[in-house]
Amino acid sequence: MTTPRTSEHPILPMFIERWSPRAFSDKAVTDSDILTLLEAARWAPSASNLQPWRFIYGIKGTAEFDQMVELLVPFNQGWAKSAAALVFTAAVTTFDGERPVATHAFDAGAAWMSLAFQAHSMGLITHGMGGVEFDKATTALNLPDNLKLIMGVAVGYQGDPSTLPEGLQAREAPSGRQPLEAMTFKGKFSGEIKAP
Repeated sequence: MTTPRTSEHPILPMFIERWSPRAFSDKAVTDSDILTLLEAARWAPSASNLQPWRFIYGIKGTAEFDQMVELLVPFNQGWAKSAAALVFTAAVTTFDGERPVATHAFDAGAAWMSLAFQAHSMGLITHGMGGVEFDKATTALNLPDNLKLIMGVAVGYQGDPSTLPEGLQAREAPSGRQPLEAMTFKGKFSGEIKAP
């Protein structure tokens, strides 16, 4: 894919080529495709090699997928129902009920990035979502107290933006990033924190 985005320093092209479309085609994915993505996620780094991520997935056309769509906030349901699969990422907050896994969300994020780049290498698109009905989903997905739902991910093949509601069609393009200097400091923090 060609992208209008550029990096300030030399990096692998996949970092600026990968983005998060919302328009999905009707092309199906298989369990094998999703398991390949999750295999890549399995190899992500984690603190003390605890691997605190857990994944729940559903393929379009199954009861699992339909249930997972219902666990998204209405805005995300509107477009994510067209994805070929949904993956929910959860993180183990403690293994023994006593010692917390302080980096559980950070480590789950590393696994999500591994999944996203594996998908990109396979010609698939992914769109991560924080817009999940977390309380409802925790119950519906049968998550124990020490497993915290972190996010949902829509997976599939890129579709035609004209299939999206008009308001989303204009947003269907790779987004930019804040300048590196806004988030990087040598020795100590000396900036201000503001949304992009």
